[in-house]
Amino acid sequence: MRRLVILGSTGSIGTQTIDVIEGDPEIQVTGLAVYGSIEQLKPQVEKLHPEAVCIYDEAKAEAFRSYGLPVKVLSGMDGLIELATMEHCDEVVVSVVGMIGIQPTIAALKAHKQVALANKETLVCAGHIIMPLAASCGIEIKPIDSEHSAIWQSLTGEPHDAIEKILLTASGGPFRGKKRDELRGKTKEDALKHPNWSMGRKITIDSATMVNKGLEVLEASWLFDVPVDKIQVVVQPQSIVHSAVQYVDGAVKAQLGLPDMRIPIEYALYAPNRRALKEDERLDLAALMQLTFENPDMETFKGLALGYRAGRTGGSMPTVYNAANEEAVAMFLQDRIDFLEIADVIEEAMDAHEGHVLAAPTLAEILEIEAWARDFVRTHSQIVRV
Repeated sequence: MRRLVILGSTGSIGTQTIDVIEGDPEIQVTGLAVYGSIEQLKPQVEKLHPEAVCIYDEAKAEAFRSYGLPVKVLSGMDGLIELATMEHCDEVVVSVVGMIGIQPTIAALKAHKQVALANKETLVCAGHIIMPLAASCGIEIKPIDSEHSAIWQSLTGEPHDAIEKILLTASGGPFRGKKRDELRGKTKEDALKHPNWSMGRKITIDSATMVNKGLEVLEASWLFDVPVDKIQVVVQPQSIVHSAVQYVDGAVKAQLGLPDMRIPIEYALYAPNRRALKEDERLDLAALMQLTFENPDMETFKGLALGYRAGRTGGSMPTVYNAANEEAVAMFLQDRIDFLEIADVIEEAMDAHEGHVLAAPTLAEILEIEAWARDFVRTHSQIVRV
């Protein structure tokens, strides 16, 4: 029996994780965590009967306690850490959004729990802490993100020194092929119309700006121990080739499949085995007829270029890149900045941090720099409208 804790159980990854493991008698869900979605958490608790739950928002946690369900109710960061390290837990799925994923991931690794990771900030901001810790504990972090899962699968059985480059694919988002002049005045409704994937609002905007791909470059660098300049982003509009690895002999190994997040979730939980997914729909290459590839336009979508800059600078710069983006996306969704200004705001914050970069920030310093970047965007940006 494997005992599983899901941090972020009511989000897209969390709900699909529950769908993937449904009916498996060998997996027991012992813990669930949400930020504040107690209405969605309640039926999960009634169905899965976990030992404990964590609602990050204390007021929401108190409201959840009033339901009178037979489950221990925790709250805040202490609650997340307690859940990630609880005795009856073998593996933690980290699918919370934002910086709050870092501390429970560290705690889970120190407690020698297996980690399946779907939280970008953990490696983007603290990869220099997380990866050595995982190695020292003898734990392989299993990626859930579709691109990183594809890379992981393409690396199976291959020597690390045979990697020539990683080919990280991107859909191109809803604005693929457009130039800057065509993107002026694009609304949040336009940006939220992803052609292939159904995702949350923030990550969908990140896909439209290609900042999401910049974050994935940084993640891949840490996960697979390669410099960012050995990671090439390739636009694959059909979202069928989820990523690939090119080796020194010229061979390329790729993972293909329909754009279905349950596939990388299933692999993270069951690798090297594969468990049948319920639906019968499968990739039909003959029906597809063609796959196309393009180079990304990093002048129009400079959020990706800024991701490479953050990776080459290293240290605390990726934290600024990530935090400034989160603030900028929130402001775009509030109609306080235009679509093209998201990348401008990020660049402004990164320029301000240049000269103050810490080479190997501690966790406390990472959190301080995140707070600085957010405050800079809110109060010092010359772009943001009040």
